[in-house]
Amino acid sequence: MRWKGLYLKTIVLVVVCLFLLGGTVVAGEYPDKPIKLIVSYSPGGATDFQARIVTMKAQTYLGQPIVIINKPGGGGMVGWNWFVTSASKDGYELVAYNVPHFIAQSIVYPDKAKYNINNMEPIANWGTDPAVLVVPKNSPFNSVQDLVDYAKKNPGKVTFSGAGRFVGHHIALLQLEKAAGIKAKYIPYKGGVPALLAVISGEVMAGFNNTSDAYRSRDRLKILAVADIKRNPFIPDVKTFQELGFNVDDTSNNRRGIAAPKGTPPEIIKKLSDAFVKMFEDKKVQKRMKDGGSGMMVLTREETKEMWSRTEKELQKVFKEILSK
Repeated sequence: MRWKGLYLKTIVLVVVCLFLLGGTVVAGEYPDKPIKLIVSYSPGGATDFQARIVTMKAQTYLGQPIVIINKPGGGGMVGWNWFVTSASKDGYELVAYNVPHFIAQSIVYPDKAKYNINNMEPIANWGTDPAVLVVPKNSPFNSVQDLVDYAKKNPGKVTFSGAGRFVGHHIALLQLEKAAGIKAKYIPYKGGVPALLAVISGEVMAGFNNTSDAYRSRDRLKILAVADIKRNPFIPDVKTFQELGFNVDDTSNNRRGIAAPKGTPPEIIKKLSDAFVKMFEDKKVQKRMKDGGSGMMVLTREETKEMWSRTEKELQKVFKEILSK
C-alpha cells in the first residue's frame, strides 16, 4: 500500500510539473497570432491615423502584426462598450483609448458607459493632441474675439462640430462657453474627420478638433486658438486661449494609448507594456508621427495609470464647475 501511495504521489507531482511547464511555454509563446486593436472612431481620423503609425513596427517588437478594427459611434461609446463587455482577455484584443473622452463619459453617463478606469488595464500611452478652435477658410471670424462677440449678440446661433459628446472637443467648448459667457449649439459627429469636414464645407460655423487633423488641413481652415497651457510646436503662431484672455486650459487635451480588458493575465500585460513603449520610441515611428503633425507623449503602464487617476479627479472638478446650473 505504501508503494501504491508513493506511486500516486509521484504521478500527481509529474502532472503538476508538466502543467506548470506547459503554462510557462504557452505564456512564452504569446503572441502566436495577429493582435486586434479596436479603434472607437472612424477610419482616417486622428486616433485611427496615429494607431496605424504607432503599431506599424509590431512585427519587430511583438513578433506579430496588429490589425486595426474600427467601431465608431457615440463619441467612442460604441467601441469602448463593446470592448469591456465582449473582448477576449487573452491579449489578442486590445483597444485604443482616448483621454479625457472615455473617463469623461464614464462620469457623465455612468449608466450608458460600461467602461471606466477600473475595468480597463492601461498598457502604454503614445501621444498628446490638444484641441484647437477652427473655422472655415472663408469665415468672417478672424479671431476668437470675433466669434465671441457674434455669439453674444446671437445666443445659440453659432454651431460647433466635434467628435461626439463629452470628448475633448466638447469639453473645450464647454470651457469656452463658461469663460466667454456665451451659449453655442454643439453638433456631435461620429469622429474627428466628419467633424472637421463639416467645418471645411461650412456645414457648421466653427468647431473644436485635434491639432493633428487641423494641422494636416491647415490650408483649408483658420485655426484661431489652441486649448492648452502652452503653444503647440506644430502651429507655433497660434496662441492659447489663456494668452487671449479666456480661461480654457488643457483639460480637453487628447491623450491616446493602448489598453487591455480587466482580467488579462499580468504577464501578458507586462510583455505588451514593455513592447509598446519600445515601439512608440522607435525612430521611424516617431518620424512618421512628427510628419503627420502628431505629438508624442510616451508613458509606461504605471505612468499611464497615474495619468488616468489624475484626469478622473480633474474632470470631476471641472464638470462640477461647468455643468452646474
